[in-house]
Amino acid sequence: MTKKPFVGQSAIANGLLDLVHTDVCGPLNTPAIGGFSYFITFTDDHLRYGYVYLMRYKSEVFERFKEYRLEVENQTGHKIKALRSDRGGEYLSGEFIDYLKENRILSQWIPPGTLQLNGVAERRNRTLSDMVRSMMNFTELPPSFWGYAIETATKLLNIAPSKMVPQTPYEIWHGKPASYKYLRV
Repeated sequence: MTKKPFVGQSAIANGLLDLVHTDVCGPLNTPAIGGFSYFITFTDDHLRYGYVYLMRYKSEVFERFKEYRLEVENQTGHKIKALRSDRGGEYLSGEFIDYLKENRILSQWIPPGTLQLNGVAERRNRTLSDMVRSMMNFTELPPSFWGYAIETATKLLNIAPSKMVPQTPYEIWHGKPASYKYLRV
């Protein structure tokens, strides 16, 4: 059962990496191949282009953020300006907070009990989880393959048309159309 829609609406960021939404999901009941029990998503507010990283432990959040930041800033030439997350302890370590300050990244922690204020990340994780569930049911693969399924689902969301942007998120992010040759129905 889902909650009722949140009435308030927040403005969409004006530019690439102006605001990045993040959320952690897990631990999942069955570890993925490689021993991963968690995943973390990072979603650009402007394009809704998303990344997913598999993690063995929640304590890996800071390292995954640094990895994400390095990759996206090198790819796009833009700097992350703000990071929105819940108040999970994984985001509140002194080391993480200092890193954000040193790199002039504004931390936007949502107040307790208002997950809808981080709706982009919450919705991304729910959509990915639903897609993974469908893929796993269709393929009848062992549950430990969920890591591969979530990486595939993330790629599919990035190349799918969206109401939010005139082209696919992939096309705007990479400056060229996505290849669909590898997709099978």
